[in-house]
Amino acid sequence: MNAIEIGPLAASTGTLAVLADLLVETVAAGGSVSFMHPLALEAASAFWEKSLTSAAKGERMVLGAWDGKALVGTVTLLLDCPPNQPHRAEIAKLMTSVEYRGRGVGTRLMRAAERLAAEKGRTLLVLDTATEEGASGLYETLGFTLAGEIPDYALKPHGGLTGTLIYWKRIGTALR
Repeated sequence: MNAIEIGPLAASTGTLAVLADLLVETVAAGGSVSFMHPLALEAASAFWEKSLTSAAKGERMVLGAWDGKALVGTVTLLLDCPPNQPHRAEIAKLMTSVEYRGRGVGTRLMRAAERLAAEKGRTLLVLDTATEEGASGLYETLGFTLAGEIPDYALKPHGGLTGTLIYWKRIGTALR
């Protein structure tokens, strides 16, 4: 494995194609990221096109993890919060290519997202993950605190209900 490079993604035909492929692979492997299996490539592309358009407006940041020319992971930092929540951001759509799981890609993406959130003046991060087969272990290792569980929150990609775990983490001095 080459050195993994983490950086913001912008819309281009090539970027949309590799993001769509990663999303389809993640859903096929059981990743609970808001989509059902089988996920059509066109639907995955449309999702990422909308997401990267939102990023171009400053409403979010989409980060990619690259191993050479291969996109091996992504995470989204949602910044477009209501007026009474300018201090927080939300982590969404953390995905690592199946072949790269367990190699620290998710950790590197999360740390980069946390740094960017702090640079944007955010002091609180929130996220959720599926109760079954989610990334709770990773988030807890990174210092996130479990707020609680909502049972039967969403369908798993291959069917059946799963709960969701809600996490939070302070990343700077809180507004008083």
